[in-house]
Amino acid sequence: MKSTNSDNTKSTDVSARKKALLLGRMLGLSSSEDYRPSSASIDERALQRSQIQARQYQSNLETIYKIAISQTPSDTTGTDLDPDWAHQFFQLAEQIHNRKMQELWGRILASEIASPGNFSLRTLSTLKQLTHKEAQVLEKALSMSVLVNNENKFKLIIGFKHAGGLGQIFKKATQTNIGLSQFGLPYSNILTLIEAGILHRSELETGLLSSKKPINFALSKIKLKLTPKSGQLFFNYYRFTPVGDELAQLIHFNTDTNYIKALKAIFAQDFKID
Repeated sequence: MKSTNSDNTKSTDVSARKKALLLGRMLGLSSSEDYRPSSASIDERALQRSQIQARQYQSNLETIYKIAISQTPSDTTGTDLDPDWAHQFFQLAEQIHNRKMQELWGRILASEIASPGNFSLRTLSTLKQLTHKEAQVLEKALSMSVLVNNENKFKLIIGFKHAGGLGQIFKKATQTNIGLSQFGLPYSNILTLIEAGILHRSELETGLLSSKKPINFALSKIKLKLTPKSGQLFFNYYRFTPVGDELAQLIHFNTDTNYIKALKAIFAQDFKID
């Protein structure tokens, strides 16, 4: 048993060392047919690194451009991009290496050519800092967000409160929370989106909901109609920032059916659900 553990540790060390050595390629420290870093000056190694980086950046841009071309409609009149926007876009986009993130950037470019003004430079800057893992967190958050009535901006509903009221003197204000963590969105992920500038930091509340006016929820392709059973209820939610709203246009997501079932069960006591 000791021998096996030792072998595993050694294997891990070798693997990590190989990964570290591979980073040398990015620094111009790996040999090729016509280049030997050991015999090159520091200026020559710097030039080699610059050429490697330039090739990678060019490859990134070409991939994003091809994605944009594949998604640009031929039956829509295109427009010229704002020169400043285009310059910033390509400067940021060349540093996007992850394929999934490149697809997002390609969709942005296609969208701007077809209908400019949907994505600000601030959103591009935020998106560049966004890792693939953080993009997955955003996708999960959107899969549990709703469009309320005729609004076009998502809300991440986290629960509702019963305010009590004069008609219910002996009933204290109560809070009912939706357990988002059980569906893959723990509070740490919400903090991640807040720190990324995608969600507003403060938890918000609606005004008191009318017991005579149904509220329409749209979750992806699923529609729900909730009618409060009293006039003392209101929702708690997080609101997406303008950057978050713009990024929401890019993310493809589907609402978890188990989440819908849990949502209905939680709201059933205080809302009529159709």
